[in-house]
Amino acid sequence: HVLGFPLSLRLMTSPGFPIPLTGVVHVANRITVHRPVEVGERVDFHTYAENLRPHERGRQLDVVLVGSIGGEEVWRGVSTYLGKERASGGGPRRDRGDRPAPPAASARWRVTPRVGTDYARVSGDHNPIHTSKLGARLFGFPRPIAHGMWSKARCLAALEPRLPEAYTVDVAFKLPVPLPSTVAFSASPNGADWDFALHSARDGRPHLTGSVR
Repeated sequence: HVLGFPLSLRLMTSPGFPIPLTGVVHVANRITVHRPVEVGERVDFHTYAENLRPHERGRQLDVVLVGSIGGEEVWRGVSTYLGKERASGGGPRRDRGDRPAPPAASARWRVTPRVGTDYARVSGDHNPIHTSKLGARLFGFPRPIAHGMWSKARCLAALEPRLPEAYTVDVAFKLPVPLPSTVAFSASPNGADWDFALHSARDGRPHLTGSVR
């Protein structure tokens, strides 16, 4: 994802991209690993957008990034983005009901402010909501928030010794991880598969839910 992200960013900042990049929200990501990529292999990427669709808060679309080696697809990522739009006349907020209790934590991680700036340097994603207090406030966040893909990568790192050579990992990004904060990671096996989640260690609010299949 990090290797191919600059190409996806070029697509998302092109004049014909259907939703404005400013304020766009990454709401879900699915990655399929067909086989391990070895050190020294050359990966060719291509990217495209598809499935523009309405959403109760605006419009969503998928940005697909495909990695190939020697013409063979070895990796595919699908990032779902939400472009927020104001509905005319507003309307009542949807009642989300009672939030279920989070699963028991198997680990707790302290997420420091450096997470935002360090991941930005590695990934090329310098969105100010992740790196700047002022930038975060301009978009309605009291302080910077962690990149969603950092959260996903941190969860996968915890599962790495148990991941197969080929798999699909699907995540939904829920509430942002403010910087700094402490998060609780939980994972449970489901046969040969895994279900995992990331919650606030303080109040149990969900940050991410995911599965490995």
